[in-house]
Amino acid sequence: MRYFIIAGEASGDLHGANLMKALRKNDSHASFVGLGGDKMRAEGCNIRVDYRDMAYMGIIAVLQNLDKVKRNLNIAKQSLLEAQPDALILIDYPSFNLKIAKFCKQYIPHTKIIYYIPPKVWAWKKWRVHSIAKYCDEILGIFPFEPAFYAKYGYKCHYVGNPTADCIREFRIKNDELRTNHAEELKIHYSKSIIAILPGSRRSEISLCLPTMLDAARQVAGNEYQIIVAAAPGVEDAFYQPFIQGEILTRDTYKVLTEAKAAIVNSGTATLEAALIGCPQTAVYYIAGSKYLEKLLRPIIFSIPNFTLVNIILQGQVIQELIASRFTVENVIEELDRLLHNATYRSQILSKYQLLYEILGNTSASNNAAERIIALLASDNSPL
Repeated sequence: MRYFIIAGEASGDLHGANLMKALRKNDSHASFVGLGGDKMRAEGCNIRVDYRDMAYMGIIAVLQNLDKVKRNLNIAKQSLLEAQPDALILIDYPSFNLKIAKFCKQYIPHTKIIYYIPPKVWAWKKWRVHSIAKYCDEILGIFPFEPAFYAKYGYKCHYVGNPTADCIREFRIKNDELRTNHAEELKIHYSKSIIAILPGSRRSEISLCLPTMLDAARQVAGNEYQIIVAAAPGVEDAFYQPFIQGEILTRDTYKVLTEAKAAIVNSGTATLEAALIGCPQTAVYYIAGSKYLEKLLRPIIFSIPNFTLVNIILQGQVIQELIASRFTVENVIEELDRLLHNATYRSQILSKYQLLYEILGNTSASNNAAERIIALLASDNSPL
């Protein structure tokens, strides 16, 4: 079978590569073309556009790079026409992917369209649920509450497991093996306790969030803590240098989260990663013009009380969300101080983290998704 996969950022590239591995187990003749990054390329995908040329955050960034966005859309459309794939697999990245889904439905009607890791329409831009269902033959959700959400609108969505939980589970198994057999390889050789900073995966959000995150962390750290910044895949070290003043930059995010006493995390999948690893954290997120627009935009864009995946899944405020106007140096300092020095508070957060694995389950998302995709291709009837 011929598969066309589109991933528009680092996490999508990772999950796309894992899905490719799973598809190949069941389809020895599988071939892959798409838009993604190094991990998908390493698995044998013919990458037509690298996600690093696609990851633009917010309206302003998109407008500034509108020519590139149009070029990427045109390359994707032309590549689809050339490839004539049996399956088009979309991974998150909705503004781009829904345009491609519409194009594919119109011009390559024999191609089955699968949305693996659909956009978080249950949180914001709820109206997209209709477009997703209209253009896609299969919707494969990664949160256990997604099937019920789609069912409210009369659509089918199948929960296949959570790929982030899969990655953390695999890391923890390897981590435990190292701890048992090669303890010295596991150690991070720093003399101080660690404050981890995860500023995001896109250049725009890093430049907007990292200065405030570092300013707060420096004021709390003093001589007692070492600040370590986790670099994003696809963003070179040189990009971080103007922001860093003696802090350490690492690309081993999971290991640092394992060793850190607390973390400041840009809201997104990284908050779920930190929670599953067991690192107390506060989540932050920058919104331009938030002082004036927050009250107006929130009821329009958001339909749920919590912003971060951890709080949404656990249905309550487990970690503090310093979002928009609340994302200030003073607020981050106050919360980071609690995370580091209030033992009761830390214990409460860690105990609630334990529920995440129970809720998400221990099934393999990529294997389950691959099985459903192959079953769909083997059938003449769409399940939707």
